[in-house]
Amino acid sequence: MPATADAVAAALDAVRAAVDKHAADPVILDVADLLGLVDLFVLVTGNNEPQMKAILEEVERLLKQDRERRPERREGTVGSGWSLLDYGDIVVHVFNPEQRAYYDLERLWADVPRRAADDGEIIESDARPPVVIDVGGEA
Repeated sequence: MPATADAVAAALDAVRAAVDKHAADPVILDVADLLGLVDLFVLVTGNNEPQMKAILEEVERLLKQDRERRPERREGTVGSGWSLLDYGDIVVHVFNPEQRAYYDLERLWADVPRRAADDGEIIESDARPPVVIDVGGEA
């Protein structure tokens, strides 16, 4: 079952808040079919610690103000290059560029649908099909 409408709306608000603080490369991954507890991962990049902190604060402020939501947990630190806000049905990941490339969650979760960061609609995955090697075929 895909993500709930409420989770999609909250994820879009999180993206909007992050982009207002100049976050780069927003991605929404719909993990609802694979994870029973979480519907969506929101991934964004901040270029440095002050920007990452500002992104996290703005996401938290906007979701509290507009949706009366507070994170259930916070993990990581901006100093580590990866921090997240866990709202239960959505998890907002804020990375620095190095940690985002290192963890590469887009590749790890390449089989899940992506949602457009502007309207939340499911978009075509840019994941490539697996390479099949025929080891016993005809010559």
